[in-house]
Amino acid sequence: MKRKVVCLPGAMLPKDLDPGVEYFSIYSTVRDCQTVGYVAAGFMSDVRGAGICPDVNTWDFVSFSLAVSAADQALDRDLSEDGWTREIALTLAVHDVAVWTRITPELEKMLKYLSGDYWTLEFIEDKTPIPRFKSKIEPMADCVTLLSGGMDSLVGAIDLVGGGRTPIFVSHTVRGNLPQQKYFASTISQSCKHFCWNKAIQLPQKSTGEESTRARSIVFFAFAALAACKLNKDKNGRRKIVVAENGFISLNVAMNPSRVGSLSTKTTHPIYMGMLQEIWDKLGLNLDIEMPYRFKTKGDMLLECSNQSLLKQLVDASTSCGRFGRYKMMHCGRCVPCMVRRAAYDKAHLMDGTEYFYSNLKNAGRGAHPNDVGAMAMRCVESHRQDFDAKILGGFTFASQQERPLYLDVYKRGLAEIEALLKSHRII
Repeated sequence: MKRKVVCLPGAMLPKDLDPGVEYFSIYSTVRDCQTVGYVAAGFMSDVRGAGICPDVNTWDFVSFSLAVSAADQALDRDLSEDGWTREIALTLAVHDVAVWTRITPELEKMLKYLSGDYWTLEFIEDKTPIPRFKSKIEPMADCVTLLSGGMDSLVGAIDLVGGGRTPIFVSHTVRGNLPQQKYFASTISQSCKHFCWNKAIQLPQKSTGEESTRARSIVFFAFAALAACKLNKDKNGRRKIVVAENGFISLNVAMNPSRVGSLSTKTTHPIYMGMLQEIWDKLGLNLDIEMPYRFKTKGDMLLECSNQSLLKQLVDASTSCGRFGRYKMMHCGRCVPCMVRRAAYDKAHLMDGTEYFYSNLKNAGRGAHPNDVGAMAMRCVESHRQDFDAKILGGFTFASQQERPLYLDVYKRGLAEIEALLKSHRII
């Protein structure tokens, strides 16, 4: 069953609302109308305050990303025939319909890979003006980097500044992480610009909502693209967006057959990054995605961080847990990101000051939420079988023949870090 979402400027929403459609007003609220949700209300003020005057296609990419995230968050997967895969028909407004219509197949393909759903996109002409605020270029800034509050983005920011670069930090704020993001940015550099933005999605009252939000990362990259409007272009007419994510997590190879496809997140997977880069190129955004840690494990990143004293000061305040909110803003200790985090501390010989709900993995149990310890242990054991390399290499066909062994290597080294952790807890 195809489910419909309409995300438009409030003035463009129809007067008669179809009860079978989820409606959102973008960049503003609709007064006294509980059947219409909203996205990024007040965001125009943030853009004005940042001194950003975006080009048309960059602004439309932001609108597109916000609309996608709203649809992803509104539609409950449990109502799908298989309890997961949705058929989503999304209508949204852009200023140059012809440009977006030409790349619709690529957009739908990217969204299917990212969220695991079947998307049908319809573009209508946006009749509202794009922001024409006073633009201010940051002459010293040479790249944009995402500062999420996680361990990888923290190391990436430290390394950029330590290496003599001047990034613009961009944070996507969610409940509870704004003070942490501001603390990281101000401690790493007092001179680098830092933008903290929120998609601020409020669902229509009738919406049941969906927690998986596999498509959420597209907004992070839209915010980065928007911030890049403040960069001067290099000699090739390009601007850089640095994505600091370790290769093991980016690949996010399923630990068992039940976690294949979109059941594992694809937030920074090389396939998704390649699709996004292609779309940006076709939109003429002149942006290049850099992934300097794509062949590094999280342990490598900690061990090789350019400023160890600063890392030790900040790293315990970073967040890695995939279920942080469910455990009352505490790391669960037993999900895949938590285990990768714990293993990285061990690899780098750093004292782990993180508080974990399950401090002892041996006693983690099954609890109320999924437990990844057993699946990870089985994958570590499998990694020692003779046919393991050939089996895993089949999942890296997206890469060139030269890079394929590098992806295999970072994956196996990431597993080795996990294996050492599990052995220390007497799991294997």
